[in-house]
Amino acid sequence: MRSHFCGQLDEHMAGITVTLCGWVQRRRDLGGLIFIGLRDHHGVVQAVIEPDNQQAFASGEQLRNEFCIRLTGLVRLRPDSQRNEAMATGAVEVLVDELEILNVAAPLPLLMSDDDSEETRLRYRYLDLRRDRMQRNLRLRTRLTRALRQYLDSHDFQDLETPILTRATPEGARDYLVPSRVHPGSFYALPQSPQLFKQLLIMGGMDRYYQIARCFRDEDLRADRQPEFTQLDMELAFVDEQDVRATAEALIRHTFREVLDADLGSFPVMSWHEAMQRYGSDKPDLRNPLELISIDALVTDSEFKVFAGPAADPAGRVAALRAPGAASYSRKQIDDLEALAKKHAAKGLAWMKINRAQDGAAGVQSPIAKFFSDAQLNAIQTAVAAETGDLLLFGAGPESQVNQFMGAVRLQLGRDLDLVEPGWKPLWVVDFPMFEYDQDSARLYALHHPFTAPDCSLEQMQQAPEQALSKAYDMVLNGAEIGGGSIRIHRPDMQQAVFDLLGIAAEEAQERFGFLLEALKYGCPPLGGIAFGIDRIAALMAGEASIRDVIAFPKTTTAACPLTQAPSQIDQAQLDELSLQVNAGAE
Repeated sequence: MRSHFCGQLDEHMAGITVTLCGWVQRRRDLGGLIFIGLRDHHGVVQAVIEPDNQQAFASGEQLRNEFCIRLTGLVRLRPDSQRNEAMATGAVEVLVDELEILNVAAPLPLLMSDDDSEETRLRYRYLDLRRDRMQRNLRLRTRLTRALRQYLDSHDFQDLETPILTRATPEGARDYLVPSRVHPGSFYALPQSPQLFKQLLIMGGMDRYYQIARCFRDEDLRADRQPEFTQLDMELAFVDEQDVRATAEALIRHTFREVLDADLGSFPVMSWHEAMQRYGSDKPDLRNPLELISIDALVTDSEFKVFAGPAADPAGRVAALRAPGAASYSRKQIDDLEALAKKHAAKGLAWMKINRAQDGAAGVQSPIAKFFSDAQLNAIQTAVAAETGDLLLFGAGPESQVNQFMGAVRLQLGRDLDLVEPGWKPLWVVDFPMFEYDQDSARLYALHHPFTAPDCSLEQMQQAPEQALSKAYDMVLNGAEIGGGSIRIHRPDMQQAVFDLLGIAAEEAQERFGFLLEALKYGCPPLGGIAFGIDRIAALMAGEASIRDVIAFPKTTTAACPLTQAPSQIDQAQLDELSLQVNAGAE
């Protein structure tokens, strides 16, 4: 039906007759002339209908936004005064000879712009997808997955699929369950990841596996989470941590070079402990130069018990954060930062303004200064390298909470003070704890998943599980975890020992993971892998804050689809067929 795409026309095509199809993005009737902005998947071009072409002019007068049309005309150069440098096709226009209305459009229920609410955009997603922003984002996503496949295909990885209908396994979030009609009372689970199957593939001799896989997790949502999402899964045989990281790093370098023509630079390696101490996060944004400084040793003997208590507690922390030039902050601005900290479990946020650094303690303005000696105030300023005009913020309490809320304040200050550098800042975070202890349940949990190998002997892990580190690694880019993986356990005794520490009895382990435990008995090779979040990488590349803007048909933060009205109720006949009964009191 068409000879060219709208966005492909340029001044080298002047004098050529073309046939174009697309949607009317705008229509201007200047009395003697009708101008049409015609849009398709490749872009927008201006078409002109002159009044002496009576048939085309009559059709042009009927046009409204989003009418679907086909036109034939001559490409011609625009006068220099009428060129539009903001358009890729701004040097040319099409003089219309024939115009056919393929389909009319009803009055639009949205503005087709960023001013539309997200609920409205998702309700009419098929219209929202026509916008240049969404077209650009999804084309970028296509280039992203193409580049990933190209690299992996050229490096001997096999593209293999794993089941969608499987059994429930504990991987950190709730499973989505699917009732079985042929096995009444039994359920499949949708996979949270292909974790167990990719291990089995390597045990089956596949050597190098990859898959761009759909994954499902029934968890509370936010900007970078969806109930269904896409990740690149990779698994390799006969590898150690350095092998996997080197392969993954080369893949991501290639992908950013192909998609954005960007060089990611160096990938520093940082331990989990260092990341938490310096940045309060295991996915630090290195574009932000601000760092947390522990001042426990300086305030242990202070009269300020809010600091002295956590400073003397092995599980506590007192951290300072220097905000350069922020001594000019108003009380409201400081209160806003404290409110942010409280959203992340802080009880409060102490502060000091450095009005004259050269005056030492005398140059400090703070409601808590009276609780510290001059020597302590001077030592705190020295520890954080304070300068005149700085604002110092302090967090105290349990170490994990301090890291969480001070990390959030650090990120906010980086944005508010315009300290975030442009460009890309990747890094590897390694040496994660093997387990984390939950006070409420008084038990250990796997920090990653129960198939991650420890970076110690079986005996050392059993003797001091809370001190054990894992062979896990995360790739972080600009403050987002874009990939995470580990070396897997490949020995049955080690796997059972981990289950024991997690409180998974032998009978339960056999019931839930019997197929994996059995496979480990038959010559399982050392293996490891990594998974990359396709949605997160695409959002970073596109400069979007939410992954919903790089997914064609996403869910809302309540896991609903305004377009299809999913989830929906099921009629009684279907429930009976599945041997299900709905609790009448359930919402």
